[in-house]
Amino acid sequence: MDIYQRYGPALIRKCTRMLGSVEDAEDVVQGLFCDLLRKGKIDVDLPYLYRASTNRCLNLIRNSKKRTQLLTTQGKVVDEENVSRTDDASANRDLLEKALKKLDKKSRQILVYRFYDDMTQDEIATLTGYSRKTIGKKLQLIRTTVTQMAGVRFPLSEAGGDA
Repeated sequence: MDIYQRYGPALIRKCTRMLGSVEDAEDVVQGLFCDLLRKGKIDVDLPYLYRASTNRCLNLIRNSKKRTQLLTTQGKVVDEENVSRTDDASANRDLLEKALKKLDKKSRQILVYRFYDDMTQDEIATLTGYSRKTIGKKLQLIRTTVTQMAGVRFPLSEAGGDA
C-alpha cells in the first residue's frame, strides 16, 4: 500500500510521542490502515490520517486508564507499567492528560498537536481548518483551563507564542 509507505513512518513517530511506546504506536497505525483498506478508502490525505491517528491514540490512552481503574476497584494487583500506555510521570504530561478530559473534541486535538506533536500554530491551523488567530485564542483558553485545574501558573509558557 503506497499510502502506508508514504505516511506510515511519520504517523508512527507521532503516535510514539503520544503513547510513549513504539509497539503501541505501530499497532495504532497498522490498525488505522487496515480499517482504511477494509472500507476501501485508499485516497486519503495527510490531515485526515493525522486526525484519525490522534483520535486512536487518545482512545487508547483513555481506555488504558479506565482498565487500570477497573482492575484497581476490583481489588486486583495492577502493574501500572504493563497497564498504562503512558509512562511519562512529568508534571506537564500529567496536567495535559487531565486537560484532555475537560476539553471539547476540537480543543483536545489542538492540545495534542501543540504539546505532544510540537506543531506550530500555522501547522495546526492547516490541519484543523481554523485561522492562525483562532488557534492562538484556543491555545490561550487551553492554558487557562490547565491553570485553573492546577491552581498554579501553566508550566508550558510557550503555548501560544510561536509567532
